[in-house]
Amino acid sequence: MVFLLLIFILIIATFLGRELISRVPSQLHTPLMSATNAISGITVLGALVVLATSTDEPLVLGLSFVATVLATINTVGGYAVTDRMLGMFKKKEGKK
Repeated sequence: MVFLLLIFILIIATFLGRELISRVPSQLHTPLMSATNAISGITVLGALVVLATSTDEPLVLGLSFVATVLATINTVGGYAVTDRMLGMFKKKEGKK
């Protein structure tokens, strides 16, 4: 029963997230991306906590390691893309 409830929450969150993201104006994409990167940073911290406090179960260790690696890649890549997008709005030196 708990598993079905979790699947239901996942499905509802997926549809709600799709609706919310599709209605974001283009001017807000960069701030939204920065907020999403911050959430990925929280995922990295959570995965590190699980990795540090987990027992010797190989499945838990493996999944938390994979979660740490993927969330780190997502966070670093997201901030790199955000920095590049913000760089497009900077004025070029030498031009007035």
